Amino acid sequence: MNVRIVEETVDSLQEYRTIPIAFRVASRFRVDAGQGLVEEAVAPYVKDYDATSGEGPPSWRTRWDVSNWGVLAAYVGATPVPRRVGGAVIAWNTPGVNLLQGRDDLAVLWDLRVHPDYRRHGVGARLFEYAANWSRQRGCRHLMVETQNINVAACRFYERQGCWLGEINPFAYADLPDEVQLLWYLDLTA
Repeated sequence: MNVRIVEETVDSLQEYRTIPIAFRVASRFRVDAGQGLVEEAVAPYVKDYDATSGEGPPSWRTRWDVSNWGVLAAYVGATPVPRRVGGAVIAWNTPGVNLLQGRDDLAVLWDLRVHPDYRRHGVGARLFEYAANWSRQRGCRHLMVETQNINVAACRFYERQGCWLGEINPFAYADLPDEVQLLWYLDLTA
């Protein structure tokens, strides 16, 4: 599949949001002190971060200074009417974004989404690679990705991209006690 990645401005976040981020949860990782992450089945449900967080991509501009953020879009098809099939947002050098830890050598893959019709076709990998290169160009040593234990497919995806699991925070989400924060890291210096 011929996927074209384009860097856009934060003005495109409204259109960016048109790509669904929802996914089906049928299993989750249980944190086991002796075995690490152990996959276990759960009653299936749909998780939609845009719907449940009360925030979506357009609101990020009002909450943070996004002038140092990268907004990527993935398109397929020929011009003049290519189809937007995915996107990624990278946060960097932004006061108030706790995940950045006050570091200017760390970038956070804030969001990565691929239209359901195009998942498992390499679109996410292309977006991830571009996000990593975008971060390297800004002198970052690491790219961090936050996900949750309920997003098993994302965890596997980030591991395939070369990330390692650096932090497990079982109490990160007070309003979602059944979800565990998992922070993945990619070494950008290798």
